[in-house]
Amino acid sequence: MRIGIYGGTFNPPHLGHITAARAVFELLKLDRLLLIPAGLPPHKLMPPGSPTALQRLEMTRLAGEQLDIGDKVEVLDIELLRKGKSYTSDTLAELKRQFPEDELWLLMGTDMFLTLQAWHAPEEVLRLAGIAAFGRTEADTEELFAVQREFLNREYPGSRIFTLTIPGVIDVSSTQLREQLKNGEGARLLAPAVYGYILRNRLYGTDADLRHLSIEQLRCVAMSFLKHKRIPHVLGTEQEAVRLAERYGADVEKARIAALLHDCTKKLNMEEQLILCRKYGIELDALEQKALKLLHAKTGAAVARELFGVDNEIYSAIYWHTTGRAEMTMLEKIIYLADYIEPTRNFPGVDALRKACYEDLDKGLLMGLEMSVEEMTAMGNPVHHATIEARDALKG
Repeated sequence: MRIGIYGGTFNPPHLGHITAARAVFELLKLDRLLLIPAGLPPHKLMPPGSPTALQRLEMTRLAGEQLDIGDKVEVLDIELLRKGKSYTSDTLAELKRQFPEDELWLLMGTDMFLTLQAWHAPEEVLRLAGIAAFGRTEADTEELFAVQREFLNREYPGSRIFTLTIPGVIDVSSTQLREQLKNGEGARLLAPAVYGYILRNRLYGTDADLRHLSIEQLRCVAMSFLKHKRIPHVLGTEQEAVRLAERYGADVEKARIAALLHDCTKKLNMEEQLILCRKYGIELDALEQKALKLLHAKTGAAVARELFGVDNEIYSAIYWHTTGRAEMTMLEKIIYLADYIEPTRNFPGVDALRKACYEDLDKGLLMGLEMSVEEMTAMGNPVHHATIEARDALKG
C-alpha cells in the first residue's frame, strides 16, 4: 500500500493545501493519505494568538474531508501529542513502525523541498520515505527542482524523489491569509466548513456576531457542524425549504435559517446528546432516552437558540422536524417536509411525495407521516407518539 504523509502547521489549512494534496494523491496513485498537524514546528514559531492544537486538528479534519476521497484520508494527532519539537524524522519512524510493509511518501511544497538537507536528520527522512515535492506557483518549474533533486540523490544515495509542478494550484500565503481574515476577507481561500469553524470560534481576529450573520456566513458555519457526507443533505434541505416557503407564502429567510441549522448536532453520539439535554433542561420520554435519532432535533433547536439567537418559530421548526406533531405551524410543516424530500433523498415513493407536497402542503404532510409510520413499523421500531398524533390530527 502506498501511503502519502502531508504535514504542516495548517494555520489555517487552506485551498492551497487541499488542491495540492488531491493532485499528488491522484498522480502518485496513493492508497491512503495522512494529514498531520505539527505540534511545535522546529523551523518557525507559531504566531501569537494562534488557534490551539485541537482547533488546528479540527480545521485540518474539516479541510481533509473536502478532498472527497472518503476514508482514504485520515487526520492524525501524533505530533500534537508528542512533547518537544515536531521533527519529521520522528514522525516517519513512528509511522514506519505502524506500517512496516507499506511504501511511505512525504508530501511537501517547493520551499520545504529546497531546504530539505537542513532539516533535522535528513538522512533518516530520505531513508524512511520517498519525497513527493510539488510546485505551488507557475515559477516552480522543473528547472528549479532539477538541481535540488540531483544534489539530494548525490548526497543521499538510494533516496526516492518525485517532483511535479501542479498547474492551477491555488497559491496561498498563510501569513497573508491570517491578515485577510482579521480584516474580514479571505473566505474564498478556505473550504466553507473551515471558514465557518473560524467564524464560529472567532479565530485569527475574526469577531463575527453569530446572531447577526449573513446567510452566506451562516451557511459556512452550519457546514462546520456537519460530517462531510451530510453537507449535501443540509444544503438540499435549504433549497427545498425555500421552494416550499415561496410556494405557500411562508417567511423564506426563516425557512432558510431553520433548514441550515436543523442538523447542527446530528453528528453527536448518545452521550454527547444526553449532556446537551441536561445542559438545556430537555426532558425526554422513555423512547427518546434510548433512541439517538430522535435527540438531535431537540438539542439542535437549543443550540440554534443559544448560539444563533433564533426566534421561537425557527426553534420550534427545528425541534419538531424529526417527529412532527399535531397542529404544526406552517414553518414546522415546511422544514419537516423539506428534510424528507430534498433532492438527494432517494427512496420508493419519494417522487409521489414530492408531487403531493407541491399540490397541497397538508396532503404532502399526511403522506409523509404515514410513510414514516409504515417504515418504522416494517423495521420493527417503535413510532414516536408525536408522529402518531400528527398523522391522526390530519386524518381528523
